[in-house]
Amino acid sequence: MPKAKRKVKQKTKKGVAKRFKVTASGKILRRKQDHRHLARKKSKKSKRASKVPVEVKGKWAKKIKRMLGLA
Repeated sequence: MPKAKRKVKQKTKKGVAKRFKVTASGKILRRKQDHRHLARKKSKKSKRASKVPVEVKGKWAKKIKRMLGLA
């Protein structure tokens, strides 16, 4: 009788887990770019706007969910 095949567990990509947040409804949020340094040059409006997380949509959202082990 053949041995039972084990299903391989999917590991979470830790780099992705640190960068993206999954909401309760399943949406994926990311941070905006241009908020790290050289802030002196940027307007207050752009600095405020870059604080707010943005939803990831389309193919990228699907790829990220797969990397997080949710798909």
